[in-house]
Amino acid sequence: MVDRLLIRTDGASRSNPGPASAGAVLIDASLPDATAVDAPVVSVVSRPLGVQTNNVAEYTALVLALREAQRLGATSIDLRLDSKLIVEQLHGRWKVKDAKMREWWTEARSLLAEFDARDATHEPRATNKAADALANLALDDPAAAAELEAKYRE
Repeated sequence: MVDRLLIRTDGASRSNPGPASAGAVLIDASLPDATAVDAPVVSVVSRPLGVQTNNVAEYTALVLALREAQRLGATSIDLRLDSKLIVEQLHGRWKVKDAKMREWWTEARSLLAEFDARDATHEPRATNKAADALANLALDDPAAAAELEAKYRE
């Protein structure tokens, strides 16, 4: 069980829409180096998603990471996302106009409400390399991605 998590997510889509995937790293936020780009991870998400848009892949990565945070027993989460769109929509500063996106937004907001403390911050892509690598792994080698996820759940 981990009480506080820092979560970095990334969705990928090769073409838009195109083959898509979700990647995320979940980091123990109590570690002194938790915000470092190469901080040690507690768990990962690395999933192929079939053909999707990039925005759906980004939201899927977030929802899968939030579910994993719940499984780990986290009560506090700090989201560091390279998708400014999702950060702004989660904070209610930008509208969610697309119906499919609204479904993902609604699920994400519902999951977020279950944590005692939560924050979402936009960060540059350069600090999100681990989640990006996991999204690409899911596209390039789905079997290895599934094996990696399973390793963290043992």
